[in-house]
Amino acid sequence: MFEEPYRWVEAVGNRRYYLDEQFKQGSPVIALSFSDGILLLTVSKGTPKLYEIYDRIALGGMGHPADLEKLRFNLLEMAHLEGFNRSPSDVTGARLMKYGLAPAIKQAFEEVYKAPFIVKILLAELGSRAERDVFLTINYDGAFEEAARFAVLAAAPAIQADMAMHLTSRIDGSSDLPRAIDVALETWAIASMAQQLEADAAEHDERKTASERADPAHPDRQAIDQHVRQTLTDKNVECAVLERNAAGSSKYRVITPEELRRLLPQTLR
Repeated sequence: MFEEPYRWVEAVGNRRYYLDEQFKQGSPVIALSFSDGILLLTVSKGTPKLYEIYDRIALGGMGHPADLEKLRFNLLEMAHLEGFNRSPSDVTGARLMKYGLAPAIKQAFEEVYKAPFIVKILLAELGSRAERDVFLTINYDGAFEEAARFAVLAAAPAIQADMAMHLTSRIDGSSDLPRAIDVALETWAIASMAQQLEADAAEHDERKTASERADPAHPDRQAIDQHVRQTLTDKNVECAVLERNAAGSSKYRVITPEELRRLLPQTLR
């Protein structure tokens, strides 16, 4: 009887280890405010990771496609039901997170005899001005955070902290779209390189020497561009925007490959 709480804690610890392992090869996600809206960016191989949820709300995710799709469908249903029964203005990212995502993900994580959701999710909500944009992220255990200006997802909290530090120094909310894409792709590469270094170190089960272990948070631009070019040989940049001044109620727009090529930095075209 007295052993049961300890067994539960041990089981939860095992689930954390298992889930952390699942995200090691995942593609980081970045969302940030720019002068005309919100940009969402990641790199994917066929399966989309960015979606529209409601008129001013978009989703980005890491994890298992089936789990992400199930939670996305639940959010869509909740958002449209809320908008129909109440009003579109009542559909907010905070409500979707607190009453939709968080309870479902937390319950699945803590019920140790059932499979957890292998997901990390980001919600971006467009405001009337950049200062009113809202970003929310949720971890696989149901813990969520709200932020302004930007939000990121990555395999580990330390890498997310490096991404946030880089974005803080590089954006001010007044950037145009090409500049926002440049910074977002740069931030994605920093996180992807850091994840790759950690995965390589774990695979070889040895410590790297100081010369081998360049600071993953501060690679130079040449290394960043090289990593992006290598990645894009078999993957694609997935990019979407919530446009502040777009006509109509829906503000979500996918950036096509042709448009993206024109917006990318010259070194990556």
